[in-house]
Amino acid sequence: MARYIGAVCRLCRREGVKLFLKGERCQTKKCAMERRNYAPGQFGQARIKLKEYGVQLREKQKVKRMYGVLERQFRRYFSKADRRKGVTGENLLELLELRLDNVVAKSGFAASHAQARQLIRHNHFQINGRKINIPSCQVKKGDEITVREKSRNLEAITTSLERTTGKMIPEWIDVDANAKKFVIQETPRREQLEINIQEQLIVELYSK
Repeated sequence: MARYIGAVCRLCRREGVKLFLKGERCQTKKCAMERRNYAPGQFGQARIKLKEYGVQLREKQKVKRMYGVLERQFRRYFSKADRRKGVTGENLLELLELRLDNVVAKSGFAASHAQARQLIRHNHFQINGRKINIPSCQVKKGDEITVREKSRNLEAITTSLERTTGKMIPEWIDVDANAKKFVIQETPRREQLEINIQEQLIVELYSK
């Protein structure tokens, strides 16, 4: 499956916001956004006023990079969200939030989305007692995600959980760090998603 393998710090700089693609490093002074808070490239520091299309495109690119999704897959998510009842933009964010790699990262079992994808691909997690190695798998309300018995003492997971202690976990995820598991308590509502995204701009872009 295709995936981005370039420098991830360039992505944050291009979008002008921290996307927290490197986990703990993004919280330190080593973060590229702290040292070079401008777009990469020769003309990165030039002041460019974006038109309406440019603003919409940058919002879409930001969301894609935040969740680690490429263009074709993102279009499928949008089409699925558009067919659902309700607000298309909110449906889109709900689908992205309920990706397995996202909930693993949000629950503190991985330091970043990239690490979450790697752990899932290596069969370290199971859903409702069944092995799963598909990062894009959609979870739903009531699903119990657990670390497999053989992976309970995996350094990457234990270290990530230690660093997460005391930090804010989304209220729609119930984490039991001692049992190495978490449960999706409910489908996340838009007001519960503390992310700086203007999803209506994406809807407008795809509606042209």
